[in-house]
Amino acid sequence: MTEIPTAKQPRQAENLLVNLLFNIIIPTLILTRLSGDNYLGTTNAILVALAFPFGYGLRDLYRRGKVNLFSALGVLSVALTGGISLMGLAPKYLALKEAAVPATFGFATLVSMKTPYPLVKTFIYNDAILDVQTIQDSLENRGNGRAFERHLRNASWLVAGSFFLSSALNYVLAITIVTAQPGTVVYNEQLGKMTALSFPVIALPATIVMMAAMIYLFRGITQLTGLKLEDVIKHRHKEH
Repeated sequence: MTEIPTAKQPRQAENLLVNLLFNIIIPTLILTRLSGDNYLGTTNAILVALAFPFGYGLRDLYRRGKVNLFSALGVLSVALTGGISLMGLAPKYLALKEAAVPATFGFATLVSMKTPYPLVKTFIYNDAILDVQTIQDSLENRGNGRAFERHLRNASWLVAGSFFLSSALNYVLAITIVTAQPGTVVYNEQLGKMTALSFPVIALPATIVMMAAMIYLFRGITQLTGLKLEDVIKHRHKEH
């Protein structure tokens, strides 16, 4: 089988500006400025606005050469938003969808705690961020393997909490802002406003909780392994 060329290349850091541009800024401008009949119209504006985050998610999947859980769910979320809007469903269904996506991550994180592959290892404790082998060797040498597993479970609860917080904020934001019926200019403008506010209102608080989980996990690693943080953080120059 032919190997994907990007498979051995170092993983590139995501460009935050490009992320915001395709997922928030451009869709917001299209929905709020181009929904009138003298521009794109309500239906076409939704289709064009959704094309940007949808295309960005597919590009992310292609660049990584494998299914990325976040990107896949992001594409699904965009598709559901478009479907709800184009089918003319009541705004409450949009609010439920907005809450369901992060809640799915939260429940999946909790359920995964009962399996050999907790999702916290996907989100934080993975080879892209940490020198996992060095950590495991040190834990075994010091007899702290079980203590670290307990620490991972606690970190999993924090990670799940960040998703549940995002779910609650998503629902409140959607149910508060999007009140008009789909197919109207007002609905598109409200959808654009919700998209614009999603980053400061939802992403920032959830990111703070996720960072708290990361700090908690890193502190546990240094205490249980006796290593310094710089000794376990994955450095690009080590991978050559």
